[in-house]
Amino acid sequence: MLGVFSSSIVSPPDELVAAGSRTPSPKVTADKLVGRFLEAYSSAVSVKVGDDVQLAYTHHKESPLMPRSFAVKDEIFCLFEGALDNLGSLRQQYGLAKSANEVLLMIEAYKTLRDRAPYPPNHVVGHLEGNFAFIVFDKTTSNLFVATDQYAKVPLYWGITADGYVAFANDADLLKGACGKSLASFPQGCFYSTTSGELRSYENPKSKITAVPAREEEIWGAKFMVEGASMMAASK
Repeated sequence: MLGVFSSSIVSPPDELVAAGSRTPSPKVTADKLVGRFLEAYSSAVSVKVGDDVQLAYTHHKESPLMPRSFAVKDEIFCLFEGALDNLGSLRQQYGLAKSANEVLLMIEAYKTLRDRAPYPPNHVVGHLEGNFAFIVFDKTTSNLFVATDQYAKVPLYWGITADGYVAFANDADLLKGACGKSLASFPQGCFYSTTSGELRSYENPKSKITAVPAREEEIWGAKFMVEGASMMAASK
């Protein structure tokens, strides 16, 4: 899956900007990145949301245990990869039909988060049990909400394109070719919301997340770490 967002939606993370400045490397624009994704996967589907957002996904080489799904409801767009072990109980919690899958659940969970503000985002993501990564974009509020599970069973990466778009994808090689060293693994057990404007750990909500420069030989430009926890992004 792939999501690219202009700087009017999300400010490029300072750590990734700095990583690209330390070690300049070839980059391409957001449009070319999406084009490469569509070229690589003939069955891929892409959606453009206004002038500032592009989303794309494919079922190519999809794991039956961790499927990819996409849905739009009430102008909320969601890309979801993975499976929730407690989907049944969450359906009941959010008043959804038994046929509702993970991506529809995530849209409903996000709506609860948005409409019950200041409902803590870590409570929403913390209640998800299983392996997952998701990207939610609310067109009405221009809010972006991204998260991964605590064990990073579903990988997610983020980087900055040549024209300053922030890109999220489950394919590291795809982003490497577009973002150069302005690239990092999205830290496991964390979420990013443009409402708060920062990266947070939902397992350790009071802990600060810091980034350190990656070693020169690594494809990453930076590594994100949760202080006080034995968790480091891009450890694999």
